[in-house]
Parts: sequence; structure tokens; C-alpha cells
Amino acid sequence: MVTFVNKLTVHGDQDEFAAVRARLTEYMAAQPGYLAHRSLRHAGDRTVHLEIAEWESAAAHRAAVTSEGFQRLVAALKPLVTAEPGLYEDEDARVPEASGVR
Repeated sequence: MVTFVNKLTVHGDQDEFAAVRARLTEYMAAQPGYLAHRSLRHAGDRTVHLEIAEWESAAAHRAAVTSEGFQRLVAALKPLVTAEPGLYEDEDARVPEASGVR
């Protein structure tokens, strides 16, 4: 499993951003390998958002973001935000009971 984290700083219209993000989220949720997604907004700066998505594999994520459908949708997002994306792997995926942490 991999986790995609994208910090988005919105410098365009917030309502337009929300609409584009909703379309992107709907599209990505239908892609093979997609597991889960969360959207977070910075508590002190309403222009900063985090998108966090879990994928079965880096290959599944790569296939989704290189698809024509994604490229068409993300084109509408680019003028609205500055994005800082990254793909992450678990460093320490211990089960709490197995490690003695409760």
C-alpha cells in the first residue's frame, strides 16, 4: 500500500476549487487500486488543504494519474492552486497489539 499526500494552496476561487476537487475525487475513487481518501483544511489558513489517498500500489496510482481522464480533470485545477504532491510508503506498519502499544 502507498499513500499519496498533496498539499494544495488555493490562490483561485475557493468554490471553483471545491467543485473541481469533488470531480477529481469522484474520478479517482472509481480507479482500480484506489482504497480511501481524506480531505483536510488547515485550521489557521483556509487556503491550505491536504488531500490524502491510499492506493493498493504505486503502479495503480501511476496508472490513475497518467490516464487521459485524470489529465483532463486536473487541467482545471492547475490555475487555481499550487500543488506539493508526494507518494509515501509505510516505514513502520506494526499492528498496535503486536508491538505492545495500546
